[in-house]
This record gives sequence, structure tokens and C-alpha cells, in this order.
Amino acid sequence: MRSVQVVRLDGPAAVEVREVEEPAAADGQVLVDVRAAGVNFPDVLLTRGLYQYKPDPPFGLGSELAGVVREAPAGSGFAAGDRVAAFSTYGAFSEVATVAVDQVVPLPDEVSFDAGACLPMNYLTAHFTLAVRGRVREGDDVLVHGAAGGVGTAVTQLARAMGARVIAVVSSDAKAEVAKAAGAHDTVLVDGFKDAARELTGGKGVEIVVDPVGGDRFTDSLRSLAPFGRVLVVGFTAGEIPTVRVNRLLLGNTEVVGVAWGGYALAHEGYIHGQWADLLPHLRSGALDPVISQTFPLEKAAEALALIDERRVTGKVVLQP
Repeated sequence: MRSVQVVRLDGPAAVEVREVEEPAAADGQVLVDVRAAGVNFPDVLLTRGLYQYKPDPPFGLGSELAGVVREAPAGSGFAAGDRVAAFSTYGAFSEVATVAVDQVVPLPDEVSFDAGACLPMNYLTAHFTLAVRGRVREGDDVLVHGAAGGVGTAVTQLARAMGARVIAVVSSDAKAEVAKAAGAHDTVLVDGFKDAARELTGGKGVEIVVDPVGGDRFTDSLRSLAPFGRVLVVGFTAGEIPTVRVNRLLLGNTEVVGVAWGGYALAHEGYIHGQWADLLPHLRSGALDPVISQTFPLEKAAEALALIDERRVTGKVVLQP
């Protein structure tokens, strides 16, 4: 089969599509014929050996997919021919992949394979961010950084579906249009977002800031909070990890909350399936509908990764075997 392989740790240009042996499902694994795979920022980090786990090259790249079950263990709840989405540790950018049963979820008929490939990482992260770590309630004001990106559009859609008001922070008018299409009630530019958020909330501030970006905007995120508000730290796509002066938290009665969905979900059997059950009504209704900016064949994986590496992506990028 064809598979995107990282052959050296030199960035997106160091991936190749190679013919490799098809995987065989081990105990507790589902064998999936891949129809689409989602491309994510951690995939870029893996091409440079900068992610939290560091396999030795060559290794298969890709961590989320959608496709059709070829084989499944008895009692797994899956059978040959089922449409599924899945979160894998590696190897999703391939024609065939094996995934642990606990990381495979049923894909509704209403959701395309391309859209399904965009769901596992971003939308399960969004659910963990808002429903679990953020404790979002109906009527809350939620400020979303990087709102035109994959995580940002997922958070925007889910926050709106949960009854929150979304203020999207973007870097351009074009990205503002993407955020609005994803359901943002208001959009503000990065420069001056704190004052704009205060104005939009009548001086109160927001209950939640969702930050997958990090960098030098963090202090103003804290200043954007209403009393008892919280900044949810999802990632650091800006490349800089900010620090917190905890006196700001004391004086404002505010919180900084870490959000590490993957580590928690993979350590708790059945957790992903519970999250998926919460999301299914919104998926079937169309309230959650991934924003896909571009699709590429496997042979152009390096190009797709470079788009993300260069911050030129809105929504998600999909690979099709």
C-alpha cells in the first residue's frame, strides 16, 4: 500500500510516499480502509522530531482518519463495511490503517469521509475544552483565538451549539469571514482584541478565553476575563510558551486551565466514545460541520504540511488516498 513516511527529521519536505506492507490488525485493533485523513499541526512537529513522542524515521505519519472497516474484533461493536472515524497515534496517511477499538467511532451517514477525517482531534479537543475543562454554560461569552484554524472553527461551532456567544479573534478580514461562516457572533482583530472584547461585553469581560496560540497575547487574554473567568490553554501554535504572573489571577479571581485532551482520553478507556455520544446530535443536525480549506492526494502530503507550517491554512486540510 501507499503510505506517507517521515524519512528524516527535516520538516515537511522530508516526507515521501512509499510502498510499504499493509498492516495486520492485532488484538483489540480495527483494520480500516482509509478514505480521508486530516492534517494537523502536530504532524508538522513530528516531521522535525519536536512532538512529545519521537519515533525514529522512517515512520508513518498521520493521526486522524475516516474510512470503512475491513476487519474488527468480535464484540467491538464494529463490523466490516461500517463507516468510521478514528484517532490513531500514527499511520493515518496511508491507504490502510490499524486503530485501537477504543479510538474508533461510528461515522453518521450525514457526515462525509472528508468531514469525518477532520473530527477526531479538533472536535473531541473542543468538547474537552468547553464542556469539561471550561465548564461553559449557556449564555457565556467565549473569546476564541486562532478562530479561523482547525481547532478554532471547531471550538466556535461547538460553543455556539452549546448556547454560548462567540467572539472570534483573527488576523485578517479574510479569516474573519471564515470565523463568521463557522458561526462566530462577532469577530475582532488580534491588535486591540482586549479592548474590543470589553466593549462587546459592555465592559464585563468574557467568561472564557480559548487559546491554542500562546505567545505575547496571553497577558491581554487574562485582562479580557470577567471575574471568575478562565483562560483555557490548548496549545502554542505561535511557538512561544507564555508565563503567568499569578498575582493577576488573585486580583481578578480568574483561572488559567490546561487542556490536554489526548493524554487524558487515551488513559481512560471508553472516554472517547462518551464524548462522541455527546457530539453525535450536533453532527447529525449539521451544527458541527468542519471547515475544509483544501484537499490533496497522498502524493502532495509535503505541500499540505507546508501550508500548515507556514500558517496559510484556514479550517482543515485533508489528504485523500
